[in-house]
Amino acid sequence: MSAQGFDTWILEVRGAGLSTLGDSLEEDEECLKNFSKIDSVINDDIGESSASFVSEVPHMKTRGSEVVTKYEEMQLMTRFMEILTRISERLAGFLNGDLLEGQNSAIAGQIKDFNRRLRAIIEGQLLFPAKILELQDRFAANLEEFQKQLELMVKYDWDFDHYLEEDVPAAMEYIRAQCQPRDGKLLAIGHSMGGILLYAMLSSCCFDGKDPGLASVVTLASSLDYTPSRSSLKLLLPLAKPTRVLNIPVIPVGPLMATVHPLASYPPYVLSWLNSQISAQDMMDQKLFEKLVLNNFGTVPSKLLLQLSSVFQKGGLRDRSGTFFYKDHLHKSNVPVLAIAGDRDLICPPEAVYETVKLIPDELVTYKVFGEPGGPHYAHYDLVGGRLAADQLYPCITEFLIHHDTV
Repeated sequence: MSAQGFDTWILEVRGAGLSTLGDSLEEDEECLKNFSKIDSVINDDIGESSASFVSEVPHMKTRGSEVVTKYEEMQLMTRFMEILTRISERLAGFLNGDLLEGQNSAIAGQIKDFNRRLRAIIEGQLLFPAKILELQDRFAANLEEFQKQLELMVKYDWDFDHYLEEDVPAAMEYIRAQCQPRDGKLLAIGHSMGGILLYAMLSSCCFDGKDPGLASVVTLASSLDYTPSRSSLKLLLPLAKPTRVLNIPVIPVGPLMATVHPLASYPPYVLSWLNSQISAQDMMDQKLFEKLVLNNFGTVPSKLLLQLSSVFQKGGLRDRSGTFFYKDHLHKSNVPVLAIAGDRDLICPPEAVYETVKLIPDELVTYKVFGEPGGPHYAHYDLVGGRLAADQLYPCITEFLIHHDTV
């Protein structure tokens, strides 16, 4: 698209990829102060304990090739476990008392469980001093990464409407300021939830009587209503009730995907059926596929998943109040739409895509299903990263956008 003269931008909504917590907002400042206390909790313990702990190992190493006694080894193990236990208890206690009162207390429980499991693993290993030192380094690094994740966890308090009402408008305003289109309008492409956001935006603007500021829209594997389909996302529905009842703040989709990936991609292929959720057979480069599975999925706020689960209810996607149906006003839109589906998309099947397409006036919508009976086939992520997408699908998108880029 850049080669065709388009200024191209990628919107990455909050909580994904490169996003970080901002410190310019007053509401964030207090949170960051709290996390400086966590820094103190961790650093104080590491600072107080590591000097004496580390000093013990070099002393033992100076004995040259002499074999370390079992007693000395156990001494070192006990010392390390004391440090680990103290940090764990103080961190979890701080979170319970100061940060995670009420609805977020589930996170503290998860942290305690994590600590118990980690201690059990360490205690179950026969660790020599060199390995203990290595483990200490790894533990310190993991603590730093864990703290970063914790910062986002506590702040994972948003839903689909936050994306729609805050993130998308902010991005569009920024892009307009940078590109300065003569008519003030942008061209938008959305895959999966990105397309759902665009549909919801068009509907909301119709309801409010506002101009969405879009010259045309392309959606890939997106719908406001999945009820006519046999979408595999229904497998997540049983999680909705316990998530709501237990007040679980986040769903670690990324870590779960990374964990099950070996079971899906290597013998005995216990979970091989998961691969077809992402890509049809032989449609994606293996390295790209693994990179997608291991890096693309992150931790997702439960509020977001709970709101998105309404796509399986009568009337389709609703706002956070449950009273506004985004489907109801899409027929009023005057923005041209190209809706693309994949013939082997198990997440958003063609029948789900069409359920939204049929709401848009015929003269404004173009509907295409990519994939042939004898192959090639397109699954959910093949529409953006499949081997043939650049040759078969992308030209269709650029042709549509050029046609509607009248300025």
